[in-house]
Amino acid sequence: MITDINSEDRLVQATFAEHLEQELGWENVYAWNQETFGPGGTLGRADTREAVLKRDLRSALEKLNPQLPEKALDEALGKLTHHDFTRSLLQHNQTFYTYLRDGVPVSFRDSQGALRHAQARAIDFSNPDNNRFLAVRELKLTGLRTPGYNRRADLVCFVNGLPLVFIELKAVYKNIRAGFDGNLADYMDENVIAQAFHHNAFLIVSNGHRARYGSITSGWEHFAEWKRLTEREVGGVEAEVLLNGMLAKERLLDLVENFILFDASKPGAMRKVVARNHQVLGVNNAVASVVRQEELKREFPPEQRLHSRVIELPVEQATDADQRALLAAQEKQTLTVVEAAHPELGKLGVFWHTQGSGKSYSMAFFAEKVRRQVPGTSPSC
Repeated sequence: MITDINSEDRLVQATFAEHLEQELGWENVYAWNQETFGPGGTLGRADTREAVLKRDLRSALEKLNPQLPEKALDEALGKLTHHDFTRSLLQHNQTFYTYLRDGVPVSFRDSQGALRHAQARAIDFSNPDNNRFLAVRELKLTGLRTPGYNRRADLVCFVNGLPLVFIELKAVYKNIRAGFDGNLADYMDENVIAQAFHHNAFLIVSNGHRARYGSITSGWEHFAEWKRLTEREVGGVEAEVLLNGMLAKERLLDLVENFILFDASKPGAMRKVVARNHQVLGVNNAVASVVRQEELKREFPPEQRLHSRVIELPVEQATDADQRALLAAQEKQTLTVVEAAHPELGKLGVFWHTQGSGKSYSMAFFAEKVRRQVPGTSPSC
């Protein structure tokens, strides 16, 4: 079975792919009926059952882990592409996310025969240009459990061969919820092409004008809009704002590394949470404040962070010349004031939330990003 696509849908696809390529620097490939298979094929896939571009992934592992021997890289590749039929889509996704963010645990023996352990990086989060960003249009995928089930993905965004973003597109005149109800829910079924979402960071649904995003566990009511790129911008709900806000290379890597969590704290099934627009902006502003405080602390050692100065208190206003002369002759009143050595020292700012805006998640994102990216600090800073 192959899903249908009309010219209006294809026009939206082309527009999205063109924006990714021309504005955001992604590579762009059209795969339908043009993809060749094998190690030297279009994407390096052996067949349509493969959702990971192993050729790109292997190349990235070699590039990002020059210190690791070939067997360790083989182990990392195997762990990143292993499919276990006894595990669910969400279980696969959580495991692979840990590998992407923290590195793939591998073991090897050094030249002296000693057993060594390491973490193999699949993505360079610090240097976006050190990764390959590839958008593939109309990618044919075949089910693992049911080989007779084929689906055509509108747009899949790969980073180093890993399918991190799945975009479902509809014609401009269609309601974007149809893309969720009629397509994504079907694709993620364990009996269809669930393997395409094992490494997924988030999903996007759009008709070229409106756009929303969510996680693999999100119901439609939890698909959100991306309204602005900075705090100062006037909000908007255009698809272009979402693309620029979430798929610009540096922003995407920031989202993947710092703004995804798995929440098992509430009754029911575990939920995968992708930060909302306001949480990302707020957390990044707060982290920037922490970075600024660390700079100030290096500039001002503890013994220099406070200083004092003496100020004279004003003489009370007298009613006539004689009284003014008398007061001026008296001993002047002074006050010693203790001040910070720099007006910003010790001031992180205020992170303001409205009720129900996700402050607990925001604080979790904040603590984790500080822990990962600000040396010498702790989440309690």
